[in-house]
Amino acid sequence: MELKTVQTHHVPVRYFEGGSGPALVFLHGAGGVTADDPFLNALAKTHHVYAPLIPGYGDSEEAPEIRDMLDFTLHSWDVVEALGLKDPILVGHSMGGMIAAEMAALAPNDLTRLALIAPAGLWDDAHPVTDMFSTLPFEMPALLFHDAEAGAAILTAGRNVEDPGFLQAYLVTNARQLGMAGRILFPIPERGLHQRLYRIKARTVIVWGDSDRLIPPTYAHGFKKGIAGAQLVSIPEAGHMVIVEQTAAVVAAIAGLG
Repeated sequence: MELKTVQTHHVPVRYFEGGSGPALVFLHGAGGVTADDPFLNALAKTHHVYAPLIPGYGDSEEAPEIRDMLDFTLHSWDVVEALGLKDPILVGHSMGGMIAAEMAALAPNDLTRLALIAPAGLWDDAHPVTDMFSTLPFEMPALLFHDAEAGAAILTAGRNVEDPGFLQAYLVTNARQLGMAGRILFPIPERGLHQRLYRIKARTVIVWGDSDRLIPPTYAHGFKKGIAGAQLVSIPEAGHMVIVEQTAAVVAAIAGLG
């Protein structure tokens, strides 16, 4: 994947691009995305993938003017327009899924294919979403992965988590990214999306890992109920990072959209 820059009305946006085939826009979750992401590269085997970084992620500029859910949604449509895309397949994971759903609800006639992978955006007091903002680093693997041990190895990339340098870099990056994500996820990831899901006209597939401990799989049924005709694909032996643990299964679910 090649890192590029496109200019929107408010801010230059960094994005990854690669592959060939139907245009597909991927919106990442609160953890961000990198050029060597296995999910992006798997998608790029059959699609022309565009993966914009949310401002404040990676080496992208921060955007103080993006303050609330509407700003995030309009900004993301601005990116699609700046890239010169018309009716791309829109795929979003977690926080990115929340933004993708809002985009589809805001402009229902501009999007025909939508994939939501363990999206945030709904809230049920009986099944609260885990508060990632109060989660300690060592708790993240069990929260995000079905296989916590394998997840820890992926998150640390073999680095020593007890190394002060690693911890400092992790905390600085995490604070910058979650500072941006917190504008729509804190204190709870709910901004009224349930009231707008009915507006979505795109053919929609909802993908969820059966072992998701961050956003419980019960939320999958809330999205399915709210979006007319939506298909639900439940994937075993996968947690919130289903795109990493069961990459092929997620890609196959998206392939059904075209």
